[in-house]
Parts: sequence; structure tokens; C-alpha cells
Amino acid sequence: MGTAKEKDRLIRGTAMNGKVRAFAVRTTALVEELRRRHDTYPTTTAALGRTVTAATMMGAMLKGEEKLTVQVKGDGPIGQIIADANANCEVRGYVTNPHVQLPSNSQGKLDVAGAVGTTGFIHVTKDLGLKEPYRGSVPLISGELGEDFTYYFAVSEQTPSAVGLGVLVDTDSSVIVAGGFIIQLLPGLSDQDIDAIERAIGQLPPVTSLLDQGLELEELLGWIVPDFKLLDESEVVFSCNCSVERVERTLISLGHQELTEMLEDNKEVEVVCDFCNEAYKFSPERIAELQAQTKK
Repeated sequence: MGTAKEKDRLIRGTAMNGKVRAFAVRTTALVEELRRRHDTYPTTTAALGRTVTAATMMGAMLKGEEKLTVQVKGDGPIGQIIADANANCEVRGYVTNPHVQLPSNSQGKLDVAGAVGTTGFIHVTKDLGLKEPYRGSVPLISGELGEDFTYYFAVSEQTPSAVGLGVLVDTDSSVIVAGGFIIQLLPGLSDQDIDAIERAIGQLPPVTSLLDQGLELEELLGWIVPDFKLLDESEVVFSCNCSVERVERTLISLGHQELTEMLEDNKEVEVVCDFCNEAYKFSPERIAELQAQTKK
């Protein structure tokens, strides 16, 4: 077991003379943190975990202060999954309905597609510091998410990619291991090279079983592209930027009328952050002070 104590990390590098870009990440502590905060049931933990794992690697493709939001909106019972990530591997996420648990699928695995749904979209919004954010959307094709993100890269970013994502949940619902990889094929690869990569990925055991056996991320990528060269690595951390000040600004933005109605109840007001489930409480006196800052 011992894996949860290790810090989450992301590595990136190249292979095949720079014609392949490769990312791998361990997100065990991150997914366990989200499970604990949102009290997700195993099937939901797997769906949320796969989404934040993909978002972590997509965030690592950004630079500087850039950040992105991934929204998986399927027709399954968990509703939508939202994940935020940035270039510093700071990640957060949540799901509309954390308490969804389905029977195992025909392979005896957690039924992620059943929870997510197979009709819907993946929406990716990137804040690249420009006036308008970049938006890309693709329909869900399987609901298992690895294939769906593979499809997103091919269609929305025109980069043929292979995406592997996995979350292994223990009998007590805690996360044993979570992680994934993205292999991106750049122009100039020969058909032989592409065949070799496809063959290696076809023979690859599930990501979670490799990480659970203690395989390092470098070894995982080396399994797919033997000449993998590490460029850099980052620590992955759960991070939510909510704060009392931010919540107060949101309350003020609701306007005079809405705050007046809150005051009529003369009760403490509780605001809960979707992303981290942190609860912020405001006394009637504080609500009155905030109301004084709004325009009638």
C-alpha cells in the first residue's frame, strides 16, 4: 500500500527525437483529498478522479499564470464534473452528485460510463490571459473518460494523443492509487513509430495496477516510449482559492434586495464553496455591513 504517503507528482518529457510529447502523473493524494472533502462514493470518486487527473496534465501544458477548466457534462446520475487546473499543477474539482454508486460493469470494474453517461460533452475553457478565453468542446464518445479525452485532443486540438486515466478505490472507499498519462504524437513520426507506440499502449496493463505495484512515472512512460527523456517535474497539489473576502464579494454582488431578504430571516447565513466544501458563516450583523456596501 504505502502509496498515499508519497507526494503527488507530474513529469513531462519527450521521446523519439522530440516527435513525441509525454506526460505522466500520480494524483493519489489529490483524489483522496477530493473524496474526503466531498464524501464521494467509489464510482463517483473514479469519475471525478479521472477528470482531475486529465485536467492536471492539461494544466501542465500551459505556461505562467494560464489556467483551465474542464467540464464533463454527461446524461448520467452524477451530473457534471468540474475540474480547475493551472500551469503550477494546482488543482481542484467537484461533482454535482457525489453520492452515486452503481453496480460493477461487465468487466467487474467501477462503472464510470454509467455514472457519467454516454451522451453529453467535454468542454474545456482556457484562460490564456487574452481578452477572450479559448473554448473547445467535443461530444462524449464512451463516458469512460480516457477515450473521451483522447477524442478531445484529436478533434479540438488536432494533436493525436493517447490518454490513460485510472483510480483504484479500496474497500473502505479511500483511494489506493490514482494517476494517468498522455502521449502526444507530433508531426514527423513514421508509421512504424506510430505502430510501435500503439502496440505498447495496447499491451499496457491498467495504469493503476502499475502504480500500485510501485512503478515510477518514468518507468510507466518508458514502457510506452523506451527512449523517454525527462524534461521537468512538478509537485501536484490540491488548491482552492476561495476565501472569506471572495465570498463576501460574491454576497455583495447579489445586490441590496437579496441581502435584505437574507436579513429578514435574522439567521446566520452559510455559504459553501462548491470546489472544496469549505463552509463560510456570516452573522446577521455582518450581512448588514455587506448590505451597506450595495446600491439600493
